[in-house]
Amino acid sequence: MSNQSTGIEFLLMGFSDDPDAQLLYFVMFLSIYLIGLIGNLLIVIVVILNHHLHTPMYFFLVNLSLTDVCYITTTVPKSMAVSLTDNKVIRFSGCVAQVFLVMVFAGSEIALLTIMAYDRYVAICHPLQYNLILNWDTCNKMAAASWISSLVHASLQTVLTFQLNFCGPNMIDQFFCDIPQLLKISCTDAKVNQILIWILACIVDSLITGFVFASYGYIISAVLKVPSVEGRCKVFSTCSPHLTVFSVFIITALFSYVRPNSLSSPTIDLLSAVLYTVLPPTLNPIIYSLRNREIQAAVKRIVLMHKFNWSPYIGDSIKYI
Repeated sequence: MSNQSTGIEFLLMGFSDDPDAQLLYFVMFLSIYLIGLIGNLLIVIVVILNHHLHTPMYFFLVNLSLTDVCYITTTVPKSMAVSLTDNKVIRFSGCVAQVFLVMVFAGSEIALLTIMAYDRYVAICHPLQYNLILNWDTCNKMAAASWISSLVHASLQTVLTFQLNFCGPNMIDQFFCDIPQLLKISCTDAKVNQILIWILACIVDSLITGFVFASYGYIISAVLKVPSVEGRCKVFSTCSPHLTVFSVFIITALFSYVRPNSLSSPTIDLLSAVLYTVLPPTLNPIIYSLRNREIQAAVKRIVLMHKFNWSPYIGDSIKYI
């Protein structure tokens, strides 16, 4: 980044220049942000306070919730500030930080969703060996690997992106500093960056997607052998939301980064960015709290503990409400 000045500024063009529309976007994004923030923090608090939820499945869910809190906080508050104040300027250092953090949390998101697919595969296809395969040492190493790999990938992409020259006008047709948009406005040849993105998309994302769908293939095969219709429905209701979130995230993220220029337009770019940066952090707490009976029961225990001033130990002894 030696050829860049920290005095460079970018303009986030966002969604609209109409003041009324900007106010509407502010209210909309504020609502989405609060849902994502409160929902994810609620999952973290509920899992921490309920000892019977201290299992590998919920350990990874807490990691995912913490990732989602950071992920949505990286982009949405700045977008709300732009809509409210009409000040579209973001400094060079802020743009660098935003690109780095988006890449870190997006990478961690996809890594954790992949690990959670593996967790469901082991739980359903190898239930007797679950505690042996996914012991706490293995879980900690898998979580650490997801964060470390995301940090390495984000560092590489950020350094390569901001080695480019930006001669102006530095107008980004997006509500945050997004790598594809930065490559568009660079006055340096960005072929190396584009090739790197394509290589990573074709190799890493293809392997991850193949692994997840292979895991669910084995899960479906095992579930179809279950004689109980109720048992099959329970497993499908648990796994289908996770597969839906993963599919939406990976498809929209890939579309944003590797789509041809012929499919690019301001509206499509904004929509795809919202789908992979804002939608997953908002959907995850809804899916894993409203559709998860153990989370619902844990929330009820916390409410009763607060209402009747029960101790946590008494609350943990209530298994079913």
